[in-house]
Amino acid sequence: MLPGSKICVGTAGWSYKDWEGIFYPPGMSRRKQHPLELIARCFDVVEINTSFYGHIKPEIAKLWARIASDANPSFLFTAKLHRSFTHSPLSAMEPTSAASIRPNDEDERLAREGLESLAATGKFGVLLIQFPVSFKNTSLNREYLETLLRQFIEYPRAVEVRHSTWNSPETIAYFSERNVSFVNIDQPQIGRSLEPTSHTTSGIGYVRLHGRNYDQWFEAENCADRYNYLYKSSELVGWKERIEKIAETAKVTFVVANNHFEAAEAHAQRTPRASSGSAAGPLSGAKEHRRPAGLRAARGKLVPFSVTRRRTRVRPSPMGCVRSFRPQFAKSNSRLRGPNSCRRSHSFAVGPGRT
Repeated sequence: MLPGSKICVGTAGWSYKDWEGIFYPPGMSRRKQHPLELIARCFDVVEINTSFYGHIKPEIAKLWARIASDANPSFLFTAKLHRSFTHSPLSAMEPTSAASIRPNDEDERLAREGLESLAATGKFGVLLIQFPVSFKNTSLNREYLETLLRQFIEYPRAVEVRHSTWNSPETIAYFSERNVSFVNIDQPQIGRSLEPTSHTTSGIGYVRLHGRNYDQWFEAENCADRYNYLYKSSELVGWKERIEKIAETAKVTFVVANNHFEAAEAHAQRTPRASSGSAAGPLSGAKEHRRPAGLRAARGKLVPFSVTRRRTRVRPSPMGCVRSFRPQFAKSNSRLRGPNSCRRSHSFAVGPGRT
């Protein structure tokens, strides 16, 4: 890794009802405490998903930044650009291309209001520009991408393309010349889907792990079913190596898990929280009923590991989360300590695992 560089790992979004009792304590929706506070206690970054579906309201951006900063001063946000800039309005029925994407002036105005408000807090890491797999590497699409990158040139930008035609030396050179991050993704390998990569084209490295739910990726009746996937340790070995390679040249590397169904992403997150060397796990009061798989830190390197399947009785805690699984599984009563603390560990750390 570069001297002073860091790896920030987190989740894609945080407001999911099916996380209650699994990652969040039961009844989280009825608590006065904001779930973002708990996310910030366990991770160093979160990807704002709601900005893809609706523009960020400036006052909400300031509130999020304050809540996260109070819990974790080094916490950062990445934010998706609104879908009007990256998807056809009929993307479920027709391919997305420069000819079918139709943002208007009002979309740009609202997008900028939210992004500028977030950037003013000092907690904005990068703008994520995410295209669907139907957005192919054509001359018309490259021209549109060039226009879009200039349109938001004042922000750090990361582009996610999912079609394999973009994985070329010419594309990597193009992104590097413009100081734009290439988003390295894990997704089901169907047709011409982009394979896993480890490209670094700016000072910001970006990895998104979508899961590998082949059966539901394009056929899911419920959008959340696409991300119903829990990584095995063996599936993350390659990503451990890619993340390390990216971090060798990037000043900061964001690793975001997007397999969010029932908090699979949060349970599978065990990559180093590089800024502090601490670890994350399910929050106190939540049952550990899955088989998490991920990465842990060992002498500064990422090493795959898995936690054995076991149900756990825990004492509810309104504010705490668990940084390490090892002490809990080593004790016969499997109870978590400290109702209001987020325990840190230097042997286990945060690591990988929506649209």
